[in-house]
Amino acid sequence: MLAGLTGGALVAAAVFMTLGAKGQWDFILAFRGTKLIGMALVAYAVATSTVLFQTITQNRILTPSVMGFDALYAAIQTAVVFFLGAHQLSIFDPRLRFIVEALIMSGLSLLLFRWLFLGRHRGLHLVVLAGIVFGVFFRSLSLMMQRLLDPNAFIVLQDQLFASFNTIDQELLLVSGVIVVATSILSRRLLARLDVLALGRDVAINLGVDYRRVVMLLFAMIAILVSVSTALVGPVTFFGLLVANLAYQALGTDRHRYTLPAATLIAIIALVGGQTIFERVFGFDTALSIIIEFTGGIAFMLLLYRDLKR
Repeated sequence: MLAGLTGGALVAAAVFMTLGAKGQWDFILAFRGTKLIGMALVAYAVATSTVLFQTITQNRILTPSVMGFDALYAAIQTAVVFFLGAHQLSIFDPRLRFIVEALIMSGLSLLLFRWLFLGRHRGLHLVVLAGIVFGVFFRSLSLMMQRLLDPNAFIVLQDQLFASFNTIDQELLLVSGVIVVATSILSRRLLARLDVLALGRDVAINLGVDYRRVVMLLFAMIAILVSVSTALVGPVTFFGLLVANLAYQALGTDRHRYTLPAATLIAIIALVGGQTIFERVFGFDTALSIIIEFTGGIAFMLLLYRDLKR
């Protein structure tokens, strides 16, 4: 199955790079290659963070978005337009904006997790609940500021609130790639412990796992990966839920040495293949994230309905 998914990802990448290519190949390969690398990084970050989050929460219908990452991203973009104006958002240095957004999202999530998780009578469920509450707060704050915006500024803001793979800065890819590679090396060193964590907190502690330390490391990785992918292209709320559950169904196993690469490969096929169909076949200008979020939302409702029947 992993070999088949790898072949599918390579085929999707080859078709994306060559289909409808006209003109100078040096320009085409550089332009499309940047988008391809960006989509691969986002696919890896979203898939890996979702699988890790579902492992530590032991719930396959939860994603890191419940911690309010997408709501915080929308609040940051809205605040910039509200206080500085839409013009400042367009001329702001993208590299500096990327670093600031990633630091704010990862920093706040880590502070929240450390505050709520390391207490004596506190735990992971309280962290998730607090994340949901803060997410509602940030969404409400964003909506309040958006209602006061000028219509032209609101249109500019809307373009920033949907994930887009058409404009990815090459210099941002380098920073994102370094961060993703560093977190992936750490996650691979924790593979055996991840399988034990999936058995539950009490079982993991009885088997000798330093539960709090490992969960703190995992949550830091999740916060960094989600922050980087969101700051790079924008929020993709239900995409991780979709690819993670497809990986579970396709492989029929919970072992992370298989589910992590499978979820990443499925994410690459979905992003690269979907972008190819949208751009090269149908010529649509709409954002691929809209279709992904729609499909992921349906998958979320189906999973929720299946769990309720049980």
